[in-house]
Amino acid sequence: GGVEAVSATLVRALVRVPGLDVSVFTFSRAAAVASQQSWEGAAIHRAPWPSGSMLRVALGAGTRQLAAFVERLQPDLLHAHDTFGIMSRRIDRPRVLTIHGFIHGDTRVGGGKRRFLRSLAWRQAEHRAWASFPNIISISPYVRERLAGIARGRIVDIENPIDPVFFARQRREGPPVIFTAGVICRRKNPGALVEALALLRKSGSEARLRIAGGTTEPAYLAALDTRVRDLGLERSVDLIGPCGVDAIASELEGATIFALVSREENAPLGIEEAMAVGVPVVASNRCGMPYQVRDGATGLLVDPEDPEDIAARCGELLRDEAFRHRAGAQARQQARDRFHPNAVSRLTASLYRRIAGVSG
Repeated sequence: GGVEAVSATLVRALVRVPGLDVSVFTFSRAAAVASQQSWEGAAIHRAPWPSGSMLRVALGAGTRQLAAFVERLQPDLLHAHDTFGIMSRRIDRPRVLTIHGFIHGDTRVGGGKRRFLRSLAWRQAEHRAWASFPNIISISPYVRERLAGIARGRIVDIENPIDPVFFARQRREGPPVIFTAGVICRRKNPGALVEALALLRKSGSEARLRIAGGTTEPAYLAALDTRVRDLGLERSVDLIGPCGVDAIASELEGATIFALVSREENAPLGIEEAMAVGVPVVASNRCGMPYQVRDGATGLLVDPEDPEDIAARCGELLRDEAFRHRAGAQARQQARDRFHPNAVSRLTASLYRRIAGVSG
């Protein structure tokens, strides 16, 4: 997932910063017993996943296990990510929390039973955690906006890093391809891209749509596959399943456009990765995405609920080769300045020292 990818990339970069000793605590559903190993110069401590839902674990067993680990390790500083912010809200140590997403918002626009009640429960837990942290890393101005009136600590802006492999790739455009990557679910909204492709094909475009990712909502995936067949797009839409970093980078090399029309996002890695390869982006005009994509400069913004708008803006990019190249070049430079792990780790290490009261 995105949070795991960010954490792994950040750890790889932080271990190269002089003066930092990095330990990672995490849970593993595959682990039967607690374990420790060295990885990329960091000490990785894995605990078995406690029984129960994610929220129950975050409020109960997870909180207790993390507190016990911190008591043994006695770190100078604790950096929590995502639900670990809920688990560490009462730990009396210098602390910083990176908020990667708003789980209550994702739950509300996602699928599943009783999603509105589950969203309310998550909202209460998240708001309490955010209010408890003396330091928060905001990965997007959208996060900072959402924290207004809730967070009481200092908020620092540091964007997410991405794997450096994306900065080494070069585009090799061929036949027109719209590529998207992410969990296939209602929130990510790939169905709108399928509807937009049908409109593009009807207008004479030969573009293909390639969709990478697994699913957390099998019923949504089944409905998406049925819609592809109903629209007669079996030969124009590829559902390629989950992909690793190298596979995603290869897809981006050959993509004409990267499109992500989610209903709710903070700062999706897919957009950052596309920008690093130099692929112009079509993204939703809501949440954190307009802070990543400069409309008319590094890509185009669309209404995620309007397939005609998505088709029209994708059509503009598909027809205008000069704009695509110009937008891709600007996106690539911005990505290097904002998302390269070396740049992000420098900012993060500087914040650690400030929080811990260490000079240098």
